[in-house]
Amino acid sequence: MLMGEFHHNIDEKNRLIIPAKFRYELGEKFIVTRGLDGCLFVYPNNEWTKIVDKLKTLPFTKKDARAFLRFFLSGATECEFDRQGRVCIPSPLTSYASLNKECVIIGVNDRLEIWSKNNWEQDFNKNQENLSDIAEDLFDIDMVI
Repeated sequence: MLMGEFHHNIDEKNRLIIPAKFRYELGEKFIVTRGLDGCLFVYPNNEWTKIVDKLKTLPFTKKDARAFLRFFLSGATECEFDRQGRVCIPSPLTSYASLNKECVIIGVNDRLEIWSKNNWEQDFNKNQENLSDIAEDLFDIDMVI
C-alpha cells in the first residue's frame, strides 16, 4: 500500500526525487499520467494494467468515455528511476500539474499523486473543512474508520 506525504523540489530538468519507500513499491518501471484535480498519478505496472483493463470496457461510442480516455492515456508515460532515485517527468505533465519548484508526493493506496505545493495546499484546505461530510457520504454508518 502506498501512503504518506513527502515534500521535494523538482529541478530545472524536470527531475523529482521519489522517496525510497515509494521507489520500492513502484518497481523498476512505472507509469506517470495526468491525474484528476490538477495532479499527476503514478502507478506501479501491475496497478496500471488493472486500470487499463477497466478502461477497455468503456464504450467508445460515448462522448465522455472518449474524452476521458484521451485525457488520461495521452499523457501516460512509462518512466524509471535514475541512480539518484529521481524520475524525469515530461514537460506536458509538469505543465499540467503546475510543477515548477516545490512538490508534494503522496501515497494514495494503489498510486502516488504528485502535486505542486500550492495546488496541494489549496485542495487539502478545501477538503479539510468538509471532511466530516465527505466521510459521512462515503461510508456506511456502521463502518469503523
